[in-house]
Amino acid sequence: MKRVYSAADVAAAGFIQGVLESEGIRAYVKHALLCGAAGELPPTECWPEIWVMEDDDEARALEIIDAVTMTVTDSENWTCQRCSEPMEAQFTQCWNCGAQRPDREWPSSPPPGKDPGSLKG
Repeated sequence: MKRVYSAADVAAAGFIQGVLESEGIRAYVKHALLCGAAGELPPTECWPEIWVMEDDDEARALEIIDAVTMTVTDSENWTCQRCSEPMEAQFTQCWNCGAQRPDREWPSSPPPGKDPGSLKG
């Protein structure tokens, strides 16, 4: 198991866990209930952590987390490459056809033999 992310709240940790699992990476939220100890313990020590179950998934998980947590720093509108629908800058996916914004694609595909829909073994 490898720690790949630490979040200030349980909801953010659960979101990251869900994103990783939807990409076929088994993940676990550690310290999910420790937030009540903040004050008695240093707050950052109580933050929920995301751990991947397989060490080989660490690099890909970090890439996905970087892509998900990236903020849009430019305010330029974009046009969907699939259906040519004009989109405002804050959207990362076309509302018309569902295509991802070109600079917001996942960094890599699941490795061979990893089915994103199946998280068993």
